[in-house]
Amino acid sequence: MHGYLGKLLRVDLSRGVMNDEPLNEAYVRDYIGGSGLAARYLWDMTDAATEPLSPEAPLIFMTGPLVGTAAPACGRHVVVALSPATGRWGESNTGGRFGAQLRYAGYDGIIVTGQAAHPVSLVIRDGVAELHDARHLWGKDIYATQEELKAEFNQPRASVACIGPGGEHRLPLAGIVNDEARIAARGGLGAVMGSKRLKAILAHGTGKIPLPDEARFREVVKSAYKELKEDFSVRMFRETGTAGGVDYLMMIGDMPNKYWTEGFFDGAEKLSGSVMKETIQTGIGACHTCPISCWRIVETRGVYKESRIDGPEYETVAAFGSLILSDDLEAVAYANHLCNSYGLDTISVGSTIAFAYYLFNQGIITVEDTGGLILRWGDVGTAIQLVGMIARQQGFGVVLGEGSRALGRRFGAEDLAVQVNGLEVAMHDPRAMTGMSLVYATSPRGACHNQGDMYWVELGRALGELGLDMLDRSSSEGKAFASARIQDWRSLYNSLIMCMFSNPDPHGVVGMLSAAIGREVSLPEGLFLGERAWNLKRIFNNRRGLSRHHDKLPKLLMEPMYVGGTEGVVPDFHAMLREYYDIRGWDWTSGRPTPAKLSQLGLDFALSELWPAVQLAAD
Repeated sequence: MHGYLGKLLRVDLSRGVMNDEPLNEAYVRDYIGGSGLAARYLWDMTDAATEPLSPEAPLIFMTGPLVGTAAPACGRHVVVALSPATGRWGESNTGGRFGAQLRYAGYDGIIVTGQAAHPVSLVIRDGVAELHDARHLWGKDIYATQEELKAEFNQPRASVACIGPGGEHRLPLAGIVNDEARIAARGGLGAVMGSKRLKAILAHGTGKIPLPDEARFREVVKSAYKELKEDFSVRMFRETGTAGGVDYLMMIGDMPNKYWTEGFFDGAEKLSGSVMKETIQTGIGACHTCPISCWRIVETRGVYKESRIDGPEYETVAAFGSLILSDDLEAVAYANHLCNSYGLDTISVGSTIAFAYYLFNQGIITVEDTGGLILRWGDVGTAIQLVGMIARQQGFGVVLGEGSRALGRRFGAEDLAVQVNGLEVAMHDPRAMTGMSLVYATSPRGACHNQGDMYWVELGRALGELGLDMLDRSSSEGKAFASARIQDWRSLYNSLIMCMFSNPDPHGVVGMLSAAIGREVSLPEGLFLGERAWNLKRIFNNRRGLSRHHDKLPKLLMEPMYVGGTEGVVPDFHAMLREYYDIRGWDWTSGRPTPAKLSQLGLDFALSELWPAVQLAAD
């Protein structure tokens, strides 16, 4: 199998048994790799009744055919499981080097089931996998865990994926962290790893990725690097990180403020990537084969003194900055460091804390509920205190540790929580770019900007090869087609797996795939593969109770603001959603892909569960 190592590692922690398993070649042909391939395995291994934290629920680490090659920004891997945050599809991918090291060690992926009797680590070196006692690592943060595990096995160049206290406490806000602070953050997959008592996985290898024609592969990769060198967004991210767009995003009303209720925050200018570069930044870093180098390395010198920590991304700057009206960049950087240390998702943690601020200032929760804490807008110090309380499960942190939806439900205000299907909304306001409303509402993992980055399309990234042209960001016209198309495209990315910041010509992307697997994949076929994977995740959720009525936006995002760049704008959501369903081939009554759409996509295996009457008639 060109481009693949051809095997998965199966781990049963309950029995302490591991074995190599050949990749299912039919699944690889139909789903390529990454989250698409993992979804096909997860479908087989779960049903409507499987509980996310049960021993039998799988935890899957998957790579793709470009991972570990010289292709740009392809050192990633994806983690897939039933999400304890949403109860449905859980997917989170992350950068760094773990995906590449897993492939060099001889595996395309890992499927973990069961529950160990005590904390363990999984050590994989050049095709040999072993389970080791990790009780001495339990309770330690992600930095100590990575360093101690590498030292214990004398593998300084290895990559470690691990959980911190957040995952150990099985919090639905917990992620899985690798290579310092690269994190598969969203959906609570760290809680799944914690429920299995799997503290960490170390991967290291010296193998190579089998390519059918290395000379051809080098040529298409060289062309992709040349394009990226000239890409404006690549230059911006390299220069000022993902927070480099803060000033512009605030100006157009995209960056959220005061828990999504104010259109402008003048303190945001102190949170920008350019200010970070001029004040606290001490270096930059990059993932495997990444020409972008968007990591920021910073030093905080004030109250929250840390000599070398990862700088906050845009999402974190908003979550712990503008969302609570704080302009203290050093404090935001420290909050980011704490979340990383504990293995927590900064988007969900920051959003849940900001929601608590909002409810407190609305009089819905009181000092009796918070244990005496006063949640004042602009007070990032209390937010930092709450991060520690969440991770340690102390006081009001126990309530916040369940996430925004549970917090709202507890105080009779679930409709005010800015979340979709249990996952907090990312830091792009759909009133600024209306296509994001469809992306949030229909994303398989709950509100997610990375399942379809319409914000880039609406900011002017025309992709004519995909049929995506310039769109009016305040209008609803053309957004249904564009949202579906960019979702399919990023679905293919998540199968390869390639970072969405890497955007060479689409023909070049499928060219790299073709050269890696030794089979010609056209751009239309690549989009079809993305659409198939997208719909597989949809029916996975349909099987677990998702219907059209779950495709909606939270109340606060459907209210207009009259200050800032979104003045008076509200997405014409229901009209866009109806058009989106028509384009997708989804049934308006049930929210499921129609039998004809399932057949067209080769998903007929789901007919008996989703459309039993149709299947019975066919039989």
